[in-house]
Amino acid sequence: MTSPAGAAAAHHRPPVPTWLVTGPRAGAREAAIAAHLPKEGASVIILEGLSDGGSALSFDPADGPFPYEIVPQVLRIAPGCLHCSGNLILRVTLNRVLRRPPAQLYLSLASAEHLEQLRSWLSEAPYGALLDLQDDIAA
Repeated sequence: MTSPAGAAAAHHRPPVPTWLVTGPRAGAREAAIAAHLPKEGASVIILEGLSDGGSALSFDPADGPFPYEIVPQVLRIAPGCLHCSGNLILRVTLNRVLRRPPAQLYLSLASAEHLEQLRSWLSEAPYGALLDLQDDIAA
């Protein structure tokens, strides 16, 4: 089986622009992501934890004219420090997403307590070659 790093190297894909999104409430983080989403290109959004209701990231193309070329894919993962938990849940989710890399990726964090450690981990192999970490988005 090919790893994400091996697949990226084999196809010489450019790294995926990736934003880490922080803020005190899930709704605020989701609204910040929605405001930042480009209208074209495939976006994947990984949200840590549950929504606090009325998510700005609820996309339903049946609701009429849809402003996005491709509906953004929203994935929710269990809450818990992504750094302290050994990164297993995030690692599995990222590996699945990066098999078919999106045009941009957003990671919404329930806690910014270990943001720098997480950023450092994402900068190391294999993700360092696959992700182009952008400036954080603070909600």
